[in-house]
Amino acid sequence: MIIVQIKDNESVDRALKRFKKKFERTGVLKELRRRTFFQKPSITKRKQKIKAVYKQTMYATENY
Repeated sequence: MIIVQIKDNESVDRALKRFKKKFERTGVLKELRRRTFFQKPSITKRKQKIKAVYKQTMYATENY
C-alpha cells in the first residue's frame, strides 16, 4: 500500500505527482500489462536470448 504524507501548504497536485511517481516505481502497471496474455516459456526465453545478443553486439561495437 502506497502512503503519501501531505505536507503543510502543499498543493494536491504536488501530492498527486509524488503518488504517481511512487506508484510507477513499484512496477504494478508493468506487471499487469505483462500478465494480460499468456506467453509460452520457450518464447520468453527466446526473446531474452535475442535481447542479450543484441546488447552484447551493441556493447562490442561501442568498445571499438
